[in-house]
Amino acid sequence: MCAPTYFEVAYSINPWMDPTKPVDHDLVLAQWQKLHDTYAELGHKVETIEPQPGLPDMVFAANSATVIDGRVLGARFRAAERAPEADHYRRWFNENGYHNVVMPTCINEAEGDFAWTGRYLLAGTGFRTDPGAHAEAQEVLGVPVVSLHLVDPRYYHLDTALFVLNEDEPNVAYYPEAFSEGSQRVLRRLFPQAVIATAEDAETFGLNAVSDGRNVILPTESTSLAAQLATRGYEPIFVDISELKKSGGGPKCCTMEIRG
Repeated sequence: MCAPTYFEVAYSINPWMDPTKPVDHDLVLAQWQKLHDTYAELGHKVETIEPQPGLPDMVFAANSATVIDGRVLGARFRAAERAPEADHYRRWFNENGYHNVVMPTCINEAEGDFAWTGRYLLAGTGFRTDPGAHAEAQEVLGVPVVSLHLVDPRYYHLDTALFVLNEDEPNVAYYPEAFSEGSQRVLRRLFPQAVIATAEDAETFGLNAVSDGRNVILPTESTSLAAQLATRGYEPIFVDISELKKSGGGPKCCTMEIRG
């Protein structure tokens, strides 16, 4: 994770961002700290990277690397405003004992568009990550990749439209209308027991959630999705992301999951 020390909406690179709307800096720091502390209270180890001035979206750590079995595939951002973030994260991995770090040649916004199910890597494209990055991820990470096409610009990253519920018995929650018809058929085939989210769930960033297989951290407004999850035996845990949402981010955007 990366603290939102320099967080602001200084530009607009997705439909949620409006630089005319001010950010409450004290509140965003408190919201991020609550998310950080929630992971720690659940028993997860939380590593942090030093935020850098001039990079207001560096708080969204999920976009900067994908790590599976200790192999690290870095990021290459589409927007010039975010491009420098990738090298800061690359250095963090190099300085913290990760020796298999590969930087991509294709545009690749990491866990923003890559979701590891425990068996294969779901890979989004359509707005940010290039289709060629899917083949590159398969080659670098050595895992099978399933491509999914995003069609709604509000859900520009895979992690705004889908999250993995459980890696032991792979299952997901997703918003079907964010995907092309063919990708919807793929998801129905792969995950016949998936949790199907509503438009309201998606609009509240309910699918930008993080699950450890039992506990699901999601935004406070996502009550209908939480009710569905509870009926499946998951424990919903709410966090407030009102300030982070101003930049199109939520719990998952702030969280890179490192699988050693």
